[in-house]
Amino acid sequence: MNAIDLTPARRAAFRQLAEHTPGIDREAYDAYGRDWREPIIGLGPREARLCIFGRDPGRTEVEHAQPFVGKGGQLVRAALYRHRHEADAVVPDFAASVAAGREVFWLNTVPYKPLGNRAWSMAVKRRFQALMAELLLDMWQGRGGERTVIALGREAFFWFGIAQPAEVGAALDAFWAQGDARYRRTLRIDYRAGDATHAITLAPLPHPSPANAVWFARFARLMDERLRLLSNS
Repeated sequence: MNAIDLTPARRAAFRQLAEHTPGIDREAYDAYGRDWREPIIGLGPREARLCIFGRDPGRTEVEHAQPFVGKGGQLVRAALYRHRHEADAVVPDFAASVAAGREVFWLNTVPYKPLGNRAWSMAVKRRFQALMAELLLDMWQGRGGERTVIALGREAFFWFGIAQPAEVGAALDAFWAQGDARYRRTLRIDYRAGDATHAITLAPLPHPSPANAVWFARFARLMDERLRLLSNS
């Protein structure tokens, strides 16, 4: 589930970038005996139907060296569990929630915990963008060639405009301006990497952080609905 899935060269590349990235919460890593240079990256099956794309790891993710296992991540995983087992209002335990995510591909904009859980700056996101895009496109092909990404929050959604043509950024802006409707609709973009273009369908949701008071209480319902709509599409 973690950096063990990275090639040695990619792992070294992440560690080298981390060495020159101010703002990594080294104290949190030290508290759990973790190496702050080690990226917390979930990955998953190459043929996974969905990618869950978030912002960055938190303290619980550092503790377990796994992504999306804190309070917000558990909301995501609980919805995956309910969808897989066709169960309503079930809150799985930690082990069951982790197991429920094994059929999904997991990534963040930056695979390191920031100080104060503040979103990483655009400069830092740009620093890691090429490596994260390589993982997204080289290690995940989607189902039947279809790549569908549930992007959690504004930071994750607009990551897909970094280093892209202006028309992609304009499409992201227009889609996000739809208000709450954006959490029920999808946006298909042509994502460019080198000389290749990859079709990606974005299905945004709010960031599930407990600090996101506006959306945290509503997130489980929205995630359940999003999974249902995507399974019917």
